Amino acid sequence: MAVDTWIQGGMALVAAIGGVVSARSARRTKRQEKRDDFLAISTQQGAAIERLEKRVQRQETEAEKQRERIGDQDEAIGWLLHRVRSLVSHIKKAGMEPPPAEPMSERARLYIHHMDV
Repeated sequence: MAVDTWIQGGMALVAAIGGVVSARSARRTKRQEKRDDFLAISTQQGAAIERLEKRVQRQETEAEKQRERIGDQDEAIGWLLHRVRSLVSHIKKAGMEPPPAEPMSERARLYIHHMDV
C-alpha cells in the first residue's frame, strides 16, 4: 500500500468522523424536544381553558335567563291563583256554588300546595 492510499483512507475516516459529529450537533437534544412538547401542550391547554371559560359564561347567561323566566312564571301563577280565588269568592257571595275543581297532578301539587279552591 502506498502512502497516498493511507492518506486517502485517513482523510475519508476524518471526513466520516466530522460528518457524524456535525450530524450529532445539528440534531435536537431531548431537552429541546421536551421543551417544545411542553410549549405545544401548554398552548393546547390554554386554548381548552379559553373554550371552557366561554362555555361557562354562556351557561351562566342561559341560567340567568332561565331564572328570570321562572320568576316571571311564578308571578303569573300567583296572579292566576289570586284571580281564581277572587272569582270563587264572588260566586260564593252571589249565593251559588262554584264548580268542583278537577284533580291536580302531583307535579302541580308540589308548587300549588296552598290552593284552597
